[in-house]
Amino acid sequence: MSAIAHVDDHAHDDHGHHHKETFITKYIFSQDHKMISKQYLITGLIMGIIGIAMSLLFRMQLAWPDHKFTIYEIFLGKFGTDGVMDPSIYLALVTIHGTIMVFFVLTAGLSGTFSNLLIPLQIGARDMASGFLNMISYWLFFISSVIMVLSLFAEAGPASAGWTIYPPLSALPQAIGGSGTGMTLWLVSMAIFIASSLLGSLNYVVTVINLRTKGMSMTRMPLTIWAFFVTAIIGIVSFPVLLSAALLLIMDRSFGTSFYLSDIYIQGEVLHNQGGSPVLFEHLFWFLGHPEVYIVLLPALGITSEIIATNARKPIFGYRAMVASILAIAFLSTIVWGHHMFVSGMNPFLGSVFTFTTLLIAIPSAVKAFNYITTLWKGNLQLNPAMLFSIGLVSTFITGGLTGIILGDSTLDINVHDTYFVVAHFHLVMGISALYGLFAGVYHWFPKMFGKMMNKNLGYVHFWVTAIGAYGVFFPMHFIGMVGLPRRYYTNSAFPYFDDLSDTNVLITVFALITAAAQLVFLYNFIISMFYGKKAVQNPWKSNTLEWTTPVEHIHGNWPGAIPHVYRWPYDYSKTKENGEYVIEGQDFVSQITPLQEGEEELHH
Repeated sequence: MSAIAHVDDHAHDDHGHHHKETFITKYIFSQDHKMISKQYLITGLIMGIIGIAMSLLFRMQLAWPDHKFTIYEIFLGKFGTDGVMDPSIYLALVTIHGTIMVFFVLTAGLSGTFSNLLIPLQIGARDMASGFLNMISYWLFFISSVIMVLSLFAEAGPASAGWTIYPPLSALPQAIGGSGTGMTLWLVSMAIFIASSLLGSLNYVVTVINLRTKGMSMTRMPLTIWAFFVTAIIGIVSFPVLLSAALLLIMDRSFGTSFYLSDIYIQGEVLHNQGGSPVLFEHLFWFLGHPEVYIVLLPALGITSEIIATNARKPIFGYRAMVASILAIAFLSTIVWGHHMFVSGMNPFLGSVFTFTTLLIAIPSAVKAFNYITTLWKGNLQLNPAMLFSIGLVSTFITGGLTGIILGDSTLDINVHDTYFVVAHFHLVMGISALYGLFAGVYHWFPKMFGKMMNKNLGYVHFWVTAIGAYGVFFPMHFIGMVGLPRRYYTNSAFPYFDDLSDTNVLITVFALITAAAQLVFLYNFIISMFYGKKAVQNPWKSNTLEWTTPVEHIHGNWPGAIPHVYRWPYDYSKTKENGEYVIEGQDFVSQITPLQEGEEELHH
């Protein structure tokens, strides 16, 4: 390993002097992992604004179905004539909102941003294994984002079969308006997105295996790197399955095959399709769809591990158990996909198998939750915005995870399947938790990315309004779900049974609007701090990991001169000698690059 690192070292020593970078090579077609991480973050934030705006439009429709809103005419055009939302565009908004948030914001915003930023910096590498592949993976992501946004302008409407695009609705262009050009653009966008994710994931895995600096053994890697590494492996295993599902769907739509179609009657016409099964698509989709939850969640948990240990000024509790739990979650996530299909006519025995494997995931998840709590216990807590969002993630991870036990049980799931109970569950455990991880990472590593500090007070406003608002939105959804309110209906006013729930829907929407407003505070803080923020010092959080040993000003190759060697694990906080003094006088942390002192033992973790 060290030989590779040293070859890399010499190869890059004078790299910055060989060519003068132009604006295009530095900011647009950059091969520097730090710039690519910023590109991913800013693209992800723009997509996030679009995704959240859509959710506000359909929440307003749910809360006030009989009102006319001028905003519908402005944003929806012919689908919002006279301020009334067309039912078909409601489903399209739900579809594209889900797609954008799951793939383009949470997957790319977390893995794309922080894997790119931190993997080379935290393992002691000059850059990614392939800077060119890294650049290609970002531009494929950008192209897929543009196509997804363009699909909103398809004349008959964007894709509207739900973000899971189940056939036959998505396989028959004549079924509904959104199954035409909009659906085709959705499939093309996702195919390009998957190519981007696979290139990125392969790069991350190769970089972690081959480019660690001298002394950086696997058991000395920060938990962030473990999380990114395992996430990339899950992506390599599961994303090709979604690509195959999408390609077969394209063939059914355009080339007359029958992978998912059989005995179809549409508008009185008998179609020729025979022998296909829409349940095949469900299996293929959820074989990615469930690991996808952890592709989104594991990077957020890795970021949280780093931030909680740093700001509790304590070693992370149970390092090896945390690594084992990441590996266990990765393995189990690939054998539980059937719990999304309990109402598909699945054999009850198979249902019990998927119930068992699903409930097993509670064990490594609980290990992570308890280890976070134990790390916080009696710590010298620094409650900055990054720390608050990390603690918030632990909270939503637990509350969202508890409802997962109900949905993972086949007999209980049947009662609440496809109701708002499911919406509440996955938004808390995956959506909000992952967003908190994203925000925590931005606040924590902003000084590393931009050389400036974000405004702490605006960060506190952002956290508290978001935390209260997120629970205000998703906690009541559990109750309306248990009553039986179905998902994806653009109004419930046709059912007198649900009349009593209209006030709850108004409450949820008010909280959603307030929470969305809090994100404007974050965006203002982010943009202003980038240009006018207080200049960052080299190690503002007094952290141990390698990225804080690089200069504040970005240089090509990360470190001037030789790459530092690593002598200890990354969580030596508040480490004292036998007589109670700190190992380094006057400072409660010991950087990974500090050699072990005479008589000092490396912590066994």
